[in-house]
Amino acid sequence: MSTPTHHDITPADLKRQYLLSYNAISAALWFGVLGRVVMFGLHSGLQSGEVYEQSERFTRLSQSLALLEVVHSAVGFVRAPLFTTVTQVASRLLLVWGIAYNFPQTTKHSPAYSSMLIAWSVTELIRYSYFVFLLGGKGVPKLWTWLRYNTFFVLYPLGVASECWLIYRAIPPASKLDERFGYGLWAILATYVPGFYTLFTHMLRQRSKVLRAAKAEKGKKAQ
Repeated sequence: MSTPTHHDITPADLKRQYLLSYNAISAALWFGVLGRVVMFGLHSGLQSGEVYEQSERFTRLSQSLALLEVVHSAVGFVRAPLFTTVTQVASRLLLVWGIAYNFPQTTKHSPAYSSMLIAWSVTELIRYSYFVFLLGGKGVPKLWTWLRYNTFFVLYPLGVASECWLIYRAIPPASKLDERFGYGLWAILATYVPGFYTLFTHMLRQRSKVLRAAKAEKGKKAQ
């Protein structure tokens, strides 16, 4: 009978390695989205349609990977609230599959598409990188903690405003396909107010928790 050694891999190790890989891949994908928006936006302009042409499919596939986050929350891999996770992932999937993919005529030349992708990609690059640092066991740089819990004050309203505008612009063509689609999009727009409040206050609570922990840690070191 063999005895355990320090080389044995535990289920916790496997979970950590999986989450580390998932977050690293996701960070790289969103860096790719940001790079495309900046490159083609600066080269051709935000209304040229080039950002859409070069980013739409890549963004759609990158965002679809986030379906795994619903699974992670549901099975207890992470502590993220399931309702909050489902809400955020569902709204993003609506935008990339329901709006941008199906209604390019209202999305392709809109600056709101680029501003939405900038808000998303910067947010996700910071968030996924934060978890890479955390899971890597080397500690999270103070700058990254500051970015994680402060940039949402600007990026989240920017993203929500851009999303709402793109949904609103898609209502006429959606209604031409079927009136119920148009009514459905109006109903979704109505959920953005409580949805914004829920997610924004969730981030505020997380920010307060992290700041309190950092203050307590600083107090211990000062003693």
